[in-house]
Amino acid sequence: MMNFRTAFAILSLFFLSTLVKAQLTMHKMISVGYTYQNQSFGELGGKLLFLKNDDVIYRLGGSALMGVADSKFAIMPKLQADVLLNFEKNVDFYHSYYFLVGAEGTNKYIAPKIGVTLFGMLDLTGGYAFPIGDTRLNGKEMKGLNINFTLNIPTVFIHDMFK
Repeated sequence: MMNFRTAFAILSLFFLSTLVKAQLTMHKMISVGYTYQNQSFGELGGKLLFLKNDDVIYRLGGSALMGVADSKFAIMPKLQADVLLNFEKNVDFYHSYYFLVGAEGTNKYIAPKIGVTLFGMLDLTGGYAFPIGDTRLNGKEMKGLNINFTLNIPTVFIHDMFK
């Protein structure tokens, strides 16, 4: 099976190759959420959102998954890449929701995922995690159903709140 570095390199190459075609606007976001991966985890991290128009949006992110596995506190780093899709042209109201396709990976598993997002800020995704080799988190296997609920807060919003 492919190791984490190889999978991440291929995924990064794919998403970065789509970005070099045109100049994109970048926005920074803080992400806070909940992840179920054979165990409950809290998530805290950041994301970069890239867009040229609002039909197809790319997001790259990194975060830390924190939770208790087998009665011991554990932290896992997580990298993710998402593509948000909505092909309604020149109608802002219809761009309140996007379909989301992406993948996330930790040092324990890789999980392709699909879902929906409201305004690119509130994500609900699901997928299936495939373990990397025979790795375990405190003795617990990290494979199976993967569910994410994430709130992405633009840093511009936080900056404007404290003006």
